[in-house]
Amino acid sequence: MSKTSDEIVHDPEGGIARLLEIMRRLRDPHTGCPWDIEQDFATIAPYTIEEAYEVSDAIEREAWDELRGELGDLLFQSVFHAQMAEERGLFSFHDVARGMADKMVTRHPHVFGSESRDKSADQQTVDWETIKARERAAKARGGVLDDVALALPALMRAVKLQKRAARVGFDWPEIEQVLDKVAEETREVIEARDHKTHDDVTEEVGDLLFVIANVARHLDVDPEAALRGANAKFTRRFSGIEAALAAQGKRPEDSDLAEMDALWIEMKHREKRAPNS
Repeated sequence: MSKTSDEIVHDPEGGIARLLEIMRRLRDPHTGCPWDIEQDFATIAPYTIEEAYEVSDAIEREAWDELRGELGDLLFQSVFHAQMAEERGLFSFHDVARGMADKMVTRHPHVFGSESRDKSADQQTVDWETIKARERAAKARGGVLDDVALALPALMRAVKLQKRAARVGFDWPEIEQVLDKVAEETREVIEARDHKTHDDVTEEVGDLLFVIANVARHLDVDPEAALRGANAKFTRRFSGIEAALAAQGKRPEDSDLAEMDALWIEMKHREKRAPNS
């Protein structure tokens, strides 16, 4: 005998079926939650992005107990979008799961097919991109850059655009050429600052950031991770400045740049002297 909705919802071992039923109930136009009912794809999308970042943050901090909850929050976002899609007759959560499973089987012929498994991770990355390119061609995507998602963080999207262009030969072969471009774009920022409009300055700063992302790509550095590390270092050192000032009964606004800069340099030297810094 099939379980009632309430039995599924309150079954702690109900798994994904329980989660799907909870989502269906939340969206029920007569008995659901008013907030959930009012949402659509556009209003939920920012939460989806936020949850993905919270997963990344938990991993960065190695907060494994938190990671379990954050992964659940991210899974719920997929369930939410799939429920809204099913209400519109577009697709269901099961379609999403089946499509993902089919994709993984297709893209791993060395695991699920007859292709040899005797290849490096780097070669698998190349093969993965080759398969993706065939899939894009089958979907009649016109341009090389057409399906690089607009909603990606700008730095991440810059690298994806550059990688995609590089696959068809539009790339500098040597890092020195990219570094020369950094110097060129820096000069253009200065020229725009001195002689042009704020819109021009904004454009030139964007060009400079784009080239910096290219430097990271050529050096096999994830610029998002590098910038997160720089943000963490800045936060740590500025907090050290605040602590040093507090020991004197002062706050940053009671200090000046010279004093805070001296404390910054002291924090920097202290970190460099510390083991494993």
